[in-house]
Amino acid sequence: MLQLAYIRENRDAVLAGLTKRHFANAEPTVDQVLSLDQQRRDTQRDLDDTLAQSNVKAKEIGALMKAGQQAEANAAKAETAELKSRSKELEESLKSVEQQLQNVLVTIPNVPHSSVPEGRTADDNEIVLEHGEKPTLYDGAQPHWELIKKYGPDGGPLIDFELGVKITGAGFPVYKGKAARIQRAMINFFLDEALKAGYVEVQPPIVVNEDSGFGTGQLPDKEGQMYFINEEKLYMIPTAEVPITNLYRDVIVPEGQLPIKNTGYTPCFRREAGSWGAHVRGLNRLHQFDKVELVRIEKPENSYAALEEMSLHVQSLLQKLELPYRVLRLCGGDMGFTSALTYDMEVWSAAQQRWLEVSSVSNFETYQANRLKLRTKDGSGKMQLLHTLNGSALALPRILASILENNQTAEGIRIPDVLVPYCGFDRID
Repeated sequence: MLQLAYIRENRDAVLAGLTKRHFANAEPTVDQVLSLDQQRRDTQRDLDDTLAQSNVKAKEIGALMKAGQQAEANAAKAETAELKSRSKELEESLKSVEQQLQNVLVTIPNVPHSSVPEGRTADDNEIVLEHGEKPTLYDGAQPHWELIKKYGPDGGPLIDFELGVKITGAGFPVYKGKAARIQRAMINFFLDEALKAGYVEVQPPIVVNEDSGFGTGQLPDKEGQMYFINEEKLYMIPTAEVPITNLYRDVIVPEGQLPIKNTGYTPCFRREAGSWGAHVRGLNRLHQFDKVELVRIEKPENSYAALEEMSLHVQSLLQKLELPYRVLRLCGGDMGFTSALTYDMEVWSAAQQRWLEVSSVSNFETYQANRLKLRTKDGSGKMQLLHTLNGSALALPRILASILENNQTAEGIRIPDVLVPYCGFDRID
């Protein structure tokens, strides 16, 4: 959530950023915030003045009573009663305007970083770099949703989508045999690489309360995309970013403990709207999937260097998996609600002949920290909001799809060398 002081002092910059995002009604929304903020401050000032007058009158009453001036004391009591009534009215007004202000503030997305390119859709994202050669497959090569039918352990598919529909519904596949072992291998590989890079592993809950969803910005923005458990009022997590970042909600982090670097593996759950076509077939879009997440908490002056470091870490994983990839800087219209700058990493699917997004790394600056009340004290003892960052390192489904498709041969599927010690085999045949 944007800080009120920042909006108040940088109205034009906020409007320019929201325009880059193509945020509807930017100017009236920002001006509504400023108007409510002024109303809030005026009401707070009136309340403070009224309470001060009430305190003065209360002291006068005692002095008048001691002096035997009963009539004057009674008049002062009447004035005090009026001031108390007025203060209650002002307190209710203040509470109301603060709630109105909060309701508007949470609808405003983060302001993009200056390097974010103009644009409305994914077609406008900036290609930062490409790495690796796109493989040439043999005649008869297939996309993974066809390829998996050949290699199942029981005569069935390696990844069983129909069985998942039977058990749960569409978007909840069952991984069997070597597919399940590759999943486990990738999780352990990604976690081990994160630990080598200085991250501390945590195993968080996979359901969170409303405060946690609000703290990282999923609520109220993405409420309809999250699975909800009505009885306990809990949400299934869309990413480990939510519980891991919320470890630090309402925390004042000692300066000496910064930066904080956490990693964690969790299943993730998303109620994304379904559609038809190859772009959502098979593993391309699921309602449940596994992911290893990176979360960092940084001093503001260090956060963009940390973002570049996270990008390089994800790229190193893709290089070790021998997957051709590219890095995109997302344009204003394609960025997430809470992000100030996002890099997407996409791998090339040789069988599908298209790029598949497998990771996003983002800097949220103070947007999440303001909601979370996540702060530190600077050298002078002044409270300062921290910057939060997160990234997928990595989401498994499309990585698995690309490994299967890019490494297929007429004799079977080759497993990347880096995964062989983890899964115990070098081929699927």
